[in-house]
Amino acid sequence: MTSAAPIRTLEVRHLQLARAFFAALAALMITFSPDHSAAVGLAVFSGFAIATGLVWFAAVWLVFPKGDRWAAVLLGILAVLAGMATGMPGLRTDTMFFVVVIAWSVLSGIVEMVAGLRARRLSRLPRSQSRDAIFVGILSILLAVGVLAVPVQYALSYTIEEAGQTFTLTGITIAVGIFGGYAAIVAVYLGIAAFSPRPTDAGAAAPLAETPAERKP
Repeated sequence: MTSAAPIRTLEVRHLQLARAFFAALAALMITFSPDHSAAVGLAVFSGFAIATGLVWFAAVWLVFPKGDRWAAVLLGILAVLAGMATGMPGLRTDTMFFVVVIAWSVLSGIVEMVAGLRARRLSRLPRSQSRDAIFVGILSILLAVGVLAVPVQYALSYTIEEAGQTFTLTGITIAVGIFGGYAAIVAVYLGIAAFSPRPTDAGAAAPLAETPAERKP
């Protein structure tokens, strides 16, 4: 008799869907907020990071089998630490936003990209899911590059004659907007990935159809 493979409570698609939900929530909060200051940006980032970290921790036990949990543990720790560091209102400054977001996106991006590459090399996950992890990992690194390219003290004053008002575009406004764009892309990509059919499911059943033929003398 052959032993049945252990059944996971949830699948990777459920992890992707949960991550997409919190990323979409962060993107909507930034998009519809007229205030893109460090206080607002860090408040949104803190909630996003802590919620995502908790999702990763849940996935450690509910999604990934033993031996493949290291990436989820590391990503959960990085997200929760970043969320806790930005969760204190008195410390929410422009510099903190740049430092924490850059550090988190670089570290988490590298971990997720390496995990995706390793899973593809060892065939631990379906090729599409490995590709999704690699894509989001690279996107996180690009988030760090984009925020790093914005000068912290940048300020550009401009006047809209029709409104008769002068506005100032600051570095933190741009950086918060970049994070909002990142969250929106992650939400759309992981949302599509979660609902996409898995081509490997059909392929996995193919060898079973050949089994009776193989038993013939």
